[in-house]
Amino acid sequence: MRISGGGARGIPLVLPKGDLVRPATDQMRQAVFSSLGELIVGARFVDLFAGSGAYGLEALSRGAAGGIFVEKNAKAVACVRQNLAAVCKSLGRGEQGFTVTQADALTWHGAGANGAVPDLIFVDPPYDLIKEHAPVLFEYFTTLTVAKPEALVLFETPGEVTLTPAGWECFKRLGKGNRQPTVGFYRRIPAAVAG
Repeated sequence: MRISGGGARGIPLVLPKGDLVRPATDQMRQAVFSSLGELIVGARFVDLFAGSGAYGLEALSRGAAGGIFVEKNAKAVACVRQNLAAVCKSLGRGEQGFTVTQADALTWHGAGANGAVPDLIFVDPPYDLIKEHAPVLFEYFTTLTVAKPEALVLFETPGEVTLTPAGWECFKRLGKGNRQPTVGFYRRIPAAVAG
């Protein structure tokens, strides 16, 4: 698995041994970041259920200004740190502005501190957690993005799952097919923003 585009294109990413993570495919990441285009340049992100850190590292490679990786598993966290160092080295920059946090993404509420509200929120949870926990996650995203209602949530789900979170709309979905990864692009509904 490698960074698929940007200044660190081709840099390999290390993964924890076993089945601790289900990394986003290169093809899916390319589709997501092609859709985002210039929105990524200068953006701040949160990468929840970071796993190998693939989404956030891809954002870094393509010009993101800063971000937070949140991952519960210690072995995966070590991989994210190693991958972050490799991508930053390839880009010829330091790691300032990027944080790797070992925490449960379902209960972590560390974003938004010091006014650092993210522009992009990447969510790639274990698929068996989605139906039960997606509503709670979107409630947090609503609170988190009060100061930046134009922020986008990019939520990976299997194709057979459709999320309809209160106050949010899915305006684009990449990928299709049952048991195949898809990514929904969510934005706050203007009426919900105004209300």
